[in-house]
Amino acid sequence: MKRTKNVVISLLFLITSAPGFSFDLTSWSNSLTDIFGDSFIDSNEGTTTFRSLNIPVGGRAESMGTAFTGVADDANFFDYNPAGSAVLERTELAVFHNAWIADSAMETVAGTVRNGNLGMGAQFKCFYVPFTEYNMYGERVAGSYYSETTVTANIAYNFLAGYTFKGIAVGANLRGGWRSIPDYTDNATDEIISGSGLRQSALALMTDIGMLVRFNGAKFFADREPNIRIGLSVNNLGIALTGFGSSIKMDDALPTRVAAGISYRPFAPLLFSLDFRQPVNLRTFTESGKWSAAAGTEITITRFFAVNAGFLLQGGNPRISIGSGFSLRGIQMNVNYTFDLTSSINPVNHISLGAKIRFTDRGRGAAQAKIDKLYTKGLNLYSLGEYSKAMELWKEVLNLDKHFDPAIEGVKAIERSEDLYKRIVDIQSLD
Repeated sequence: MKRTKNVVISLLFLITSAPGFSFDLTSWSNSLTDIFGDSFIDSNEGTTTFRSLNIPVGGRAESMGTAFTGVADDANFFDYNPAGSAVLERTELAVFHNAWIADSAMETVAGTVRNGNLGMGAQFKCFYVPFTEYNMYGERVAGSYYSETTVTANIAYNFLAGYTFKGIAVGANLRGGWRSIPDYTDNATDEIISGSGLRQSALALMTDIGMLVRFNGAKFFADREPNIRIGLSVNNLGIALTGFGSSIKMDDALPTRVAAGISYRPFAPLLFSLDFRQPVNLRTFTESGKWSAAAGTEITITRFFAVNAGFLLQGGNPRISIGSGFSLRGIQMNVNYTFDLTSSINPVNHISLGAKIRFTDRGRGAAQAKIDKLYTKGLNLYSLGEYSKAMELWKEVLNLDKHFDPAIEGVKAIERSEDLYKRIVDIQSLD
């Protein structure tokens, strides 16, 4: 098994790092443009500020075409559905690297923890691109980085969670963003103008809100986790301010969007997801962007290896992603390759990486095992007619989990039997 695992991982790295790795998709670009054509081109694209908020951090969510609003089951949830932290199985610490275009990149660190039905987390991400200025003689006169940095705090709670109905998870992110523009030079003197970059830098204050519902339907495998998820979210709801060092004013609108997503797992190894998004320009509603849609899939091949694929339609040209996830010395890795027709006139290929450590479940698994053991023991006693002893065990179960429906029904069944027996005794005593 270990040898097979090493072979799979080695092949993955060789394929994705090969210079000619493009699946010959470049030759398809004209055909794809013809298919989607002018009808999908968004005339309002690029009219909002803090555009890095639309860049995926990378990893598994990007491999699934960013169709993640209705999935939200790992640390990628921050940028898609803030309700996700309330239903994550384990505590997670994740890092992501996304090599974007024109020497730009996105670096991200995220962590999340869940205590019962309460989830919390924090994320730090920075998008940056080299900024170099030359004079008319080709001499370098200024050099630094243009960057957009975002810090996020998350909180979520899963309301009405139980054994049969898994609850409604609701969550929110509070975000603060800073656009940093370096000082530039005076064209006449080639001298750096102090404070020129600060005046064009910007501060963004925003929030995300989201909801996630889980239930079972058309499920062809046994598992307590529901196989259908529906998510709703509103992202990047807020304002941006610019003009620091002079007169502060409102910047352009943030890339606010409303998203709806669904994921469906018909069999344990197979996952499908769909997302629909509608941008909203809060300053000028008529300048809101055109809708976009994404689709993704995940196929788990072995316990340690899965493959992903995704498709994003945003504007006149699509973005196609493929990737894989695998475990390496206790760390879950994700490698993603994207053929991108949306960010350049010419097709762009780029790779993103993700790595996450999954810690303990904070005792939830052990508590559930204890509940199952007590309930099963009570069921055996009930079948033997030891109703009072079964009642004691099931009430102990409900002290541990008041929403454990099988124990609730068991207690009610015993209470109904006792009521019926009492009524029969009363009738007999009247005779």
